[in-house]
Amino acid sequence: MSIVEPTQIWWTVEELANSGLPELPGSKPGINALAQRFGWRVIEGCAKRKVGRGGGWIYHWSVLPLAARRKLLVDASEALNERPDRGNAWAAFDSLPETAKTKARTRLAALQMADGLHQSGVTHVHAVAEAARQCGSSARSIYNWIGMVEGVAPEDRLAYLVPRNRLAVRKPIKATCNRAFMDYLKSLYLRLEQPTYAQCYRDACAKARHEGWDVPTNKTAKRRLDTEVPRITQVFAREGEGGLMRCFPAQIRDRSTLTALEGVNADCHKIDVFVRWPDGTINRPQIVAFQDLYSGKMLSWRVDNDPNKVMVMAAFGELVETWGIPRHCLFDNGREFANKWMTGGAPTRFRFKMRDDDPLGVLPMMGIKIHWATPAHGQAKPIERGFRDFASSLAKDPRFKGAYTGNRPDAKPENYGSRAVPLDTFLKVVSEGIAEHNARQGRLSATARGRSFDETFAESYAAAPIRKATEDQRRLWLMGQEVGKLNKNSGQFQLYGNFYHSNWMSEHAGDRVVARFDPEDLHSGVHIYAVDGSHLGFAECQQKVGFFDVTGAKEEARRKRRIKKAQKELLNANRPLSIEDIAADMDARAPDLLTQLEAKVVKPVFSKKPVSVPRHQVTSDPAVVEARKAFENRVEQRKKSDPKPKAVGRFQPASTPRARFQDAKDIIAKSDAGKRVGSGEADWLRSYIELPEYRGFQKVEQFAKRDDAG
Repeated sequence: MSIVEPTQIWWTVEELANSGLPELPGSKPGINALAQRFGWRVIEGCAKRKVGRGGGWIYHWSVLPLAARRKLLVDASEALNERPDRGNAWAAFDSLPETAKTKARTRLAALQMADGLHQSGVTHVHAVAEAARQCGSSARSIYNWIGMVEGVAPEDRLAYLVPRNRLAVRKPIKATCNRAFMDYLKSLYLRLEQPTYAQCYRDACAKARHEGWDVPTNKTAKRRLDTEVPRITQVFAREGEGGLMRCFPAQIRDRSTLTALEGVNADCHKIDVFVRWPDGTINRPQIVAFQDLYSGKMLSWRVDNDPNKVMVMAAFGELVETWGIPRHCLFDNGREFANKWMTGGAPTRFRFKMRDDDPLGVLPMMGIKIHWATPAHGQAKPIERGFRDFASSLAKDPRFKGAYTGNRPDAKPENYGSRAVPLDTFLKVVSEGIAEHNARQGRLSATARGRSFDETFAESYAAAPIRKATEDQRRLWLMGQEVGKLNKNSGQFQLYGNFYHSNWMSEHAGDRVVARFDPEDLHSGVHIYAVDGSHLGFAECQQKVGFFDVTGAKEEARRKRRIKKAQKELLNANRPLSIEDIAADMDARAPDLLTQLEAKVVKPVFSKKPVSVPRHQVTSDPAVVEARKAFENRVEQRKKSDPKPKAVGRFQPASTPRARFQDAKDIIAKSDAGKRVGSGEADWLRSYIELPEYRGFQKVEQFAKRDDAG
């Protein structure tokens, strides 16, 4: 149990006279007379000579009258109760600026110096005086600091020596704001139309004048709005769900722990190029591609008019045939991926009706684990980043001149729609573009580290355990599947107007089976499987009718996340008035239009120069015709003398390593000289200086300078 002592132990005569303690005189002669009367100076250990200028005596608090001592102990007890605990004291210390922390360190150094002198044999009074002289403060301040850390562990003293004014809790002074005015202002401001705050404040002031509300100042109302409505809610109200998602950092996923072909992701992308198909149709084609998650390499792809399960199965078949069977597949749940051919029987598919007798899809039968991602979400599917490269480079290939459509409705080129690329030319350019995409050096991903996607994939593929497909598995992805019943009499199977039969099928008449077929050639026959997945046999096509497409391409938005729902509720709470009510109120308060004032006196203006007349008022007056020609000549001369500046093209680095290094040096020199550096140059330089190429040239240059100096 700690002993409570006053904050100040030793008192000078002047301090006692000015203390206002009970039963003590208020003057120095009175204090000296009281000390002489009660013999304070002869009490051992209770009186000392004051060190320093002026001399005099200092007295211990224990010699004071009882009422004065009681008052000092009460004040000390209250101060002790007000002292924060250890955790709060350090938390408050961490929140202070560096200037306050420096003062606390200076005070702690003074106390440590006084303690050291006292332990070496110097009296406490002389130790305090010397410490005060060394730190440039007064002895009284040292005693006050000692009182601030009384009963505090030495390792925690620093947190309690901060200036007390920094620890004071200041209550903010808020100006009064009319609640109805603030509700009206927030309802105006929190809209997707993103009106300016100044306009909303003017409209709210107009409403306030009509209703007789008190109007706060512009800045006061803005501060109150920002205090009452969180920033995230404001962004959600004014920028929608896209702005809301930008307020939260994207999840960072580490792909360096994977190996080549351990996981792949796939997606469809509509290329911004008009293509003429063999049947004469002109549209923008869809490409489906499978990308290796570890390296980022595009492993397989297919092109078609619309995204469908046939093209997905074909691209997946090329992937397995060429490289092997992946262990994980990442899709969004678009119909082209969540179809029963591919993912039938997979949990959480949330597409089409789920039946107990549905056959397993190709991926579950091959033991591939399926993961579902958010559609059109680049952070969920890395392949979206690759498609961005296709949109910026492949679609703008010079061979697509006149066929490029632009990536937005408001970004169409001047030659929009002037040409459509033949399909064979388009496929050739896409093939070359994907090959260049995979072979491009300088990739900055965590796994590539400056290499190409091809090199990154090849290095891991050589050491990774790869699963290869058997002949039975190969039939799975080469064919679509359809569930049906064999004819109850003959065992014949009907599919899209075609009839299939083999002699062995008569033994299974009436059975429910799964037919696997080549969607691009229904006449080549079907393989018949039992519902449990066992292969029964092959059936030839007996009657040829034709091929019918059985796929559709339409995506469906996913459910809203909880965070969106919560933000909508919070937004409704902070926007009590509907914009329809505000609009009706503004219409009701709209003033009558002022009648146009008619001038009573008109002063004519005469000019010696001819006046040009707008084209819709052209007359045959020779003076007017001459004035118009003179005006048009001046306009043409001004255009010739002040031509429009040419647009600056995007920065393109050199093609050779030595020239690229020189480009980097030129940009750095330009920046050091204070000249303007373009955003394209800056972006390229930031990525280039991280590459081994730059660091290698830099070391060579440093060695050359060192040799020249030697």
